[in-house]
Amino acid sequence: MKYSWEKSAFILIDIALACYLFLAITAFNKPDDQKAVCTQVDINIEDGKVEGFLGGTELKEQLKRAKVYPQGQPMKEIDVRKIEETILKNPFVETAECFKTQGGHIKINLTQRLPVVRVKAENGEDYYVDAHGEMMPNTRYTSDLVVATGHITHAYAQKKLSRIGTFIMHNAFWHSQIEQLNVLPDGTMEMVPRIGDHIVYLGNASNIQQKLDRLEKFYRYGLCVAGWNKYSYINLEFDNQIICKKRRKNKI
Repeated sequence: MKYSWEKSAFILIDIALACYLFLAITAFNKPDDQKAVCTQVDINIEDGKVEGFLGGTELKEQLKRAKVYPQGQPMKEIDVRKIEETILKNPFVETAECFKTQGGHIKINLTQRLPVVRVKAENGEDYYVDAHGEMMPNTRYTSDLVVATGHITHAYAQKKLSRIGTFIMHNAFWHSQIEQLNVLPDGTMEMVPRIGDHIVYLGNASNIQQKLDRLEKFYRYGLCVAGWNKYSYINLEFDNQIICKKRRKNKI
């Protein structure tokens, strides 16, 4: 008899749980929720080193063109995966996550790809390169990026300028000092500084950090004393030395 009471107790518990689950599912799927529509779309773009390449308005228009913008649509019919796939087609988007929340909201979180250099090649091409060596199209936006000009192939931009641009972007001194990089036909590189009326010859694209470290010391302990416009050309091509060409004095 004792066994029968224990068995009955377990049966009653099972019935109670089944009723609870049924009521919970019914409440969750009540007609009002089934008829709910999206009342708000929240787009969150994580901050990056470079701002202005990606905006909520641009993404909204992109989703509208693809006919997947969710606002005003029934929540049950919104395909968040399709929204993510559409956003990821934007060349300035690195990651995208979209999900539904209670209250008829759609949340979109994304991260930007980070341009580190703008390329304006002598063949007329104009584009950006990111930290991973991926090329990104030119846009109407402006940003404080170093500009690379001259004889630049896609391979050179992706393998060399990407690495150099990443170093410059994360170095406060050189990010504020370097205005332009110019690639010569033989693949060597010149630098145009923002301060000082001179050109810096970097040579090939290897050991750029070491070369700029030497130049920074020369700026701090040499040009600050001798004068920023004393030299017209500074050569960093060779290890452990800096070769300078004095500026010619104008004859009266």
